[in-house]
Amino acid sequence: MDVKMAFLNGDLDEEIYMEQPEGFIVKGQEHKVCKLVKSLYGLKQAPKQWHEKFDKVILDYDFKFNGHDKCVYYKENNGEHVILCLYVDDILIFGTNLEIVNDVKSYLSRNFDMKDMGEAHVILGMKIEKTTQGISLSQSSTIEKMLKKFNYF
Repeated sequence: MDVKMAFLNGDLDEEIYMEQPEGFIVKGQEHKVCKLVKSLYGLKQAPKQWHEKFDKVILDYDFKFNGHDKCVYYKENNGEHVILCLYVDDILIFGTNLEIVNDVKSYLSRNFDMKDMGEAHVILGMKIEKTTQGISLSQSSTIEKMLKKFNYF
């Protein structure tokens, strides 16, 4: 899944002011500034504020940190498991059944403007393949690109 305009979801912890943006300057009030009420792309705080907002939303839904990576969450309910991996504004969801995955998607869509990208085939340059033995990850295409780039292929 993809969170549309993720950084605009962040809540600000401090007062931040900016000059009026070009094209939106109010005539006769050029000296005035704008007070931001939400995070904005380009703010150095934006990624942190987005991640804090996402943490609150997902932890309120009984997810827990996996203990090793603050961008990987898990939830267990009645023997069913779901794992959620967040990479900036992209979310990869694994579950023991489709119903629990769809439940998480619905919850996220109620809290953020989301786009369902369908079943994942590639993430962070890794090819995802489902087999009868489980899921395998491969970086063969990335390796091939590098070999071609340096004329070794």
